Amino acid sequence: MTAQIPAWLKEMVGRNKAALRTQAAVSAQRGLDRAALHTVCVEAQCPNRGECLNCGDATFMILGGICTRGCKFCAVTKQKPLPPDETEPEKIAQTVKEWHIRYAVLTSPTRDDLPDGGAAHFARVMRAITKLNPQVKTEPLVPDFRGRQEDLQTVLAAQPAVLAHNIETVPQLYAGVRVGADYRRSLDLLAYSKKIAPHIFTKSGIMLGLGETQDQVKQTLKDLRAAGVDLLTIGQYLAPSKQHHPVLRYPEPAEYDMWQQYALEIGFAAAACGPLVRSSYRAGALYRQALLALKINAENAPKQV
Repeated sequence: MTAQIPAWLKEMVGRNKAALRTQAAVSAQRGLDRAALHTVCVEAQCPNRGECLNCGDATFMILGGICTRGCKFCAVTKQKPLPPDETEPEKIAQTVKEWHIRYAVLTSPTRDDLPDGGAAHFARVMRAITKLNPQVKTEPLVPDFRGRQEDLQTVLAAQPAVLAHNIETVPQLYAGVRVGADYRRSLDLLAYSKKIAPHIFTKSGIMLGLGETQDQVKQTLKDLRAAGVDLLTIGQYLAPSKQHHPVLRYPEPAEYDMWQQYALEIGFAAAACGPLVRSSYRAGALYRQALLALKINAENAPKQV
């Protein structure tokens, strides 16, 4: 049975929706519309988009707004995708410059129709951003590329600050929630990224409220750490429509605080856990927290004689 949305969460979502009507948010959205760019903020109905647009922040969705898979939690359209837009790298790079963005997150729908899953396009966009904005850090939030290591290598060769790939939920729920995905394949992708590019942070995220137990979540976080994942996000699943997987539970904010503490205890360099946290929420700040944690750990490490 679908759980009822608690009043405190309705209030949080309402505040962010109100933020969409501010001058800064409207101006930012108009800029995206003029450039004909997609954002995950809109395509995935992110509850934080008002707050982020007010900060001049957005996660760009490259390779169109149509996904080739049918995950039961996602609002992104499932139809036949269009070919990649060859002008997209330059348009995004110019938008990053105009918005004075310092940290650019790039994601995409899963493009199983493309031979490389869109890996080369990810790399082209990152290189275009870096060429026009040398000071800007990039974070690609990639699909699983069906486990093809050579496609992951293509993305990593563009030298992002963080390589992100979401595990989304516990393995026990994959069959009903993540159609076409594989839990072990996602873990292997994250582990391989850390193996071949140890200087690049890896990041993953999960949702709560799909029917997982706390023991299952704990094991999933341990699996992510065993794969070398550095950064973690945990947020509330919100069903985009009645046709999507139902929300079975709304954890209280205190539970997210508990997961935040647990994540740091088991070795994540940084974690963001909260009801409205999404994988790209304040991504630049999370990256900087991880850098600071590594610096502190290095300073506190025993000195070799």
